[in-house]
Amino acid sequence: MKKRVVVTGMGVISPIGNSVEAFKGSIKAGKSGIGKITSFDTTDFDVKIAGEVKDFDPVNWMDKKDARKMARSAQFSVAAAAQALEQAGLLQSVPSGGEEGGVVRRVSSDPLRTGIVLGNGIGGFEIALISTRKLIESGPKRMLPLTIPMMIANEGAGNISMVFGAKGPAFTMVTACASGTDALGQALDLIRSGRCDVMISGGTEACVLNFAVGGFTMLKALSTSHNDDPERASRPFDADRDGFVLGEGAGILILESEEHAKARGAKILVELAGYGCSADAYHITAPDPSGEGGGRAIKLALEDAGMCPEEIQYYNAHGTSTEINDPTETKMIKYAFGDHAYKLKISSTKSMTGHCIAGSGGLEAIATILAIQEGFFPPTINLDNPDPACDLDYVPNTIQYGEINAAASGSLGFGGHNGVVIFKKYE
Repeated sequence: MKKRVVVTGMGVISPIGNSVEAFKGSIKAGKSGIGKITSFDTTDFDVKIAGEVKDFDPVNWMDKKDARKMARSAQFSVAAAAQALEQAGLLQSVPSGGEEGGVVRRVSSDPLRTGIVLGNGIGGFEIALISTRKLIESGPKRMLPLTIPMMIANEGAGNISMVFGAKGPAFTMVTACASGTDALGQALDLIRSGRCDVMISGGTEACVLNFAVGGFTMLKALSTSHNDDPERASRPFDADRDGFVLGEGAGILILESEEHAKARGAKILVELAGYGCSADAYHITAPDPSGEGGGRAIKLALEDAGMCPEEIQYYNAHGTSTEINDPTETKMIKYAFGDHAYKLKISSTKSMTGHCIAGSGGLEAIATILAIQEGFFPPTINLDNPDPACDLDYVPNTIQYGEINAAASGSLGFGGHNGVVIFKKYE
């Protein structure tokens, strides 16, 4: 029998709130976090909007000296991990060991059996841009001294490990937009295998940068028609959608073996029951239009959880608001769920957050868990003119309520990566 794995903590940094409570409130209200880009001058850009994280001060969650050595994506991950560990009751204060005394917060679980799997797509790309500019304008001796350790993608996981003293495996999952979801699946397997008791897992991204916006625009992937009305730009499954809106943020979960959580009297939020993954082997940016690849990931997640399609009440979709993704994902859901697809409630919270790339999987997993806990179906806002090719129930515009015993969350990434996780009420 597979070892049961449960969720005991969650943390959020997002365009719609920098705590789980704020995030939940925005989702329930159908509040958009998309606005004019403030991080760079968009004068020469066709795209002038994004889902930026607002009012983020890293020193609310970490030491200022540590924060200065981190790229923005790593700061997001440490901040969200701090929230999640706090909720899980897994932080303790210990002497810092420095000459000036003081205390630091460390994991209270066995550090050797506390691991990390973090999804991240691009790493500290703003650091690469700054140092590249300095290199070209002033030469190599003007580059940032910490260019390399701040820009590489594994440093989010590395900094979580260092800040909180987690000494188990510290991995980084890079499967583009599926990274956060795949990270949760790999963390699940590390606990099931007996290698770890506790995992800090999810995804982070901070790429609202001129380079990323320009690059995605050249792919014709971003919405360009709502620069003057940004809150309406992300419109998954709507016939008038014209691309995704770039977002940023981090969603982190604390996973534990059931026996470890029960032994320490932890409050169990939900069970992480299953994970499935697949590759389309089709195209570097487009999903297989048949939906078979993503649908197979859902079927594998159901099989892993020992569940049948009819046991799922809600599906948090990848739902990017692009021309190709939304009808393809509709086929994917039908492929996996059969006739039950028409009874499912489905929604895309990217309609509110934008597409947070590797951060999406963690944030959407948390949205899914909140839906299970409180019995609500998050809305897909801006769904005013449904695409006839997207003919399922996408919870248009307004929150709906109902009991959810089990729910799935799916992510699809460039390169044909598909990942799906299934959560259910803990009983």
